[in-house]
Amino acid sequence: MKIAAAAYPIDWFDSFADYEAKLTRWVGDAEGADLLVFPEYGAMELASLGGRGVAGDLEASLHEVARHWPQIQTVHQRLAARHGCHILGASGPVFDGRRPVNRAILYGPQGIIGHQDKQIMTRFEREDWDVIGAPGLRVFDTALGRIGILICYDSEFPLLARVLAQAGVELLLVPSCTDTVAGFSRVRIGAMARALESQCVVVQAPTVGPCDWMPALDENRGRAAIYGPPDGFWPETGIIAEGPMDQPGWIIADVDLSRVGESRRNGAVLPFAHWPESDGVGLTR
Repeated sequence: MKIAAAAYPIDWFDSFADYEAKLTRWVGDAEGADLLVFPEYGAMELASLGGRGVAGDLEASLHEVARHWPQIQTVHQRLAARHGCHILGASGPVFDGRRPVNRAILYGPQGIIGHQDKQIMTRFEREDWDVIGAPGLRVFDTALGRIGILICYDSEFPLLARVLAQAGVELLLVPSCTDTVAGFSRVRIGAMARALESQCVVVQAPTVGPCDWMPALDENRGRAAIYGPPDGFWPETGIIAEGPMDQPGWIIADVDLSRVGESRRNGAVLPFAHWPESDGVGLTR
């Protein structure tokens, strides 16, 4: 399959039609890709529709974005059908209860496949934004393969990826949003480590660039990339494709998921198969 990972800038919109035009242009620019991956909190740019006062307020911005979800879903479904592709839409806040979760929706040519909520929240989400986790990982069986989603910080926790890998996931999608090089590096290292441990493909798609009108996403650092396990069936560095730092655009690569099974059976090392040997290991005196 051909995978496209976005390094996505946050833009100001005067109307929802402006957002739809941007998304239509971005999907069109990735023409030929079977799977398009947008970043964590990319949907927050829709806070601009409430005006600068709303966009500049942490709480008000969440509610403004959340109210646009029906239109967001309609646009993504239309584009996935038109281009015959799968799209992981940029995540954003959804109010299923008193406080919002951070949700990413996976679309296919036939419509919505399902959604994944972020599991473990960062300090900013917990302490300042009051966005909450929604425990429970999902496996998405698609025509492209078995897909799992770990939103940003979730990729830094090995046991989350292990649950998905044991369920047969071959492709992990990691939409991210980080405001420092250190934050981006943590997610990047986590994504590469998960590819190594689970001997699978991991796609990271970040937000990039400054945004002076929304404090929640005022700085965005990162580069889009696609990683595999450096075990003989993939590039020696584990980097299948990687874009320039902080530059908007797509990185696109051809990926053969049949190699995931080959890696897990015949890799130079077999961390996926040998994982149980690490269970229960304790200290010795």
